[in-house]
Amino acid sequence: MKKRAAIYLDFEVDKLTRSIENIVSGDSFQTDITRLKFTDLKHTSKKNKWSFDWKYELQQNDRDVYKLTITNSPEIIQGLVSLTIRPGHVFMHLLESAPFNKGKNKVYNGVAGNLVAFACNISFQNGNEGFVSFQSKTKLITHYEKTLGAYHLGGNNMIIATDAAQTLVGKYFKT
Repeated sequence: MKKRAAIYLDFEVDKLTRSIENIVSGDSFQTDITRLKFTDLKHTSKKNKWSFDWKYELQQNDRDVYKLTITNSPEIIQGLVSLTIRPGHVFMHLLESAPFNKGKNKVYNGVAGNLVAFACNISFQNGNEGFVSFQSKTKLITHYEKTLGAYHLGGNNMIIATDAAQTLVGKYFKT
């Protein structure tokens, strides 16, 4: 497979919620995070206004791709994340909220925070003390420092360390 240029993440952490929260009603909905399947790709294409090539992500042997759905509504994908477990940390290749969860007319808050917390949880489960790294677009470095407690390591490199990871996991996952 051909290599592609690095992708700098540009997801918005709108609100840290206990699950995901409907913008209009304020109701919270419990969520599930499961592996994305090839049959799910029909919902995540560019023609359906998704920004990234999730088929490419799913085809990469070094990555695991997960979907966030509302419990009892597994057919509607709220967001996606692509991860690799590396020595000492989990690397987030991509994270994207569903098109209907972006912008001023979005349906739910908390999607991105939920997926980042999941990456931290995977890190803890694999003995990496919650460490998660990713590459951020320059304009969002301060945003990730404030909303996720991430550290800027220079260039576009960001890391979420144990304390911030524990906070995120505690917010989204019952321990």
